[in-house]
Amino acid sequence: MNTLFNFRSGYPLYDLGQLYILTLVVRAVLSYFPYSPDSPLNPVRRVAFVVTEPVLAPFRRIIPPIGMFDISFLVALIVIEIVVDNVLGRIAF
Repeated sequence: MNTLFNFRSGYPLYDLGQLYILTLVVRAVLSYFPYSPDSPLNPVRRVAFVVTEPVLAPFRRIIPPIGMFDISFLVALIVIEIVVDNVLGRIAF
């Protein structure tokens, strides 16, 4: 059974894909906290943004927001999860 964040040593591509999904989740969680320049979470927020923005930006260009909700993040997360599980998972196992 596939689970979220199922790291398996010996399969580096699959593990990197799972780590990327974890980074997306961290970015989503941090987006709920107010941004402050002197926050101790700023380095984490910056790394999560720099790592995930190149993948999320094309989804944002294609998928318009619905009201004030940006669903492109959710679509990107689902697509990446499918790719990691079905493509990288099959290569690894």
